[in-house]
Amino acid sequence: MNRKTFIKATTGVLAMSALGTLKVFSEQLSQQEQKTPLLFIGHGSPMNGIENNQFSQQWATLAKDFPEPTAVICISAHWLTRGTFVTAMEKPRTIHDFGGFPKALFDVQYPAIGSPAIAEETQKLITKTGVHLDHDWGLDHGTWTIIRHIYPKANIPILQLSIDYHQSPQYHYELAQELATLRRKGVLIIGSGNMVHNLRMVDFQKINSTYGYDWAIEMNEKFKKNITERNHKDLINYESMGQAAKLAIPTPDHYYPLLYILGMQEKNEEASFFNDVPVGGSLTMTSVKIA
Repeated sequence: MNRKTFIKATTGVLAMSALGTLKVFSEQLSQQEQKTPLLFIGHGSPMNGIENNQFSQQWATLAKDFPEPTAVICISAHWLTRGTFVTAMEKPRTIHDFGGFPKALFDVQYPAIGSPAIAEETQKLITKTGVHLDHDWGLDHGTWTIIRHIYPKANIPILQLSIDYHQSPQYHYELAQELATLRRKGVLIIGSGNMVHNLRMVDFQKINSTYGYDWAIEMNEKFKKNITERNHKDLINYESMGQAAKLAIPTPDHYYPLLYILGMQEKNEEASFFNDVPVGGSLTMTSVKIA
């Protein structure tokens, strides 16, 4: 798989809507009795965005499990930045941040709207760092390949929150906690990555098969056990989990989105798993729902 990683090092564009707009948004986005669930989704190959397979079929069922959200904020493994950014444009573009795939994949457009008001609300909630309002990025394949199956009508505002790649796992876990109140205002928060993700060791002849190396299966089971037992400390300190962990997470870009979801888990919430299969030897599609 020929994949590009985009590292955004600029400070972005600061753009503030009128205070009246934010006030109206805050009034409309009232506290709700039922909070939205949390989702970590193993997105795998970009081809899952157009294929009708076991993964995309499962994504298509997710919206049936909870009320339609006010908006979706996705933390994608493919928006790595210096600093923290949130998309704040009214019409985010569909980003085809990959190479070597069929033209049909590049032809896909996901015309969801954005929400400058929700971006400003997100900026206001996060005090751990300054959050920049971004008008350049859009929706990368870590977001649209999944969400086009969940919400095929593109009728829900979609935003992305970037991952500051220069910060520690603990930093991301704690930053996520500041977003938790959005869940009671109808905002669905999704982390998109892969729990086990080692592209250099993928067996491409088995990329469409349920197949995992011993170390990949071992670590996937350890991750699931720690998630089930709410052992977030070990999950944050994954680098101390041995050689298998180093193989499973050679770089943390696809793992960090999981920490965002765990950081927002409340005491009375339990985790369940779906799409829990390995592919290509060194990837797992294991996904988590917390509710």
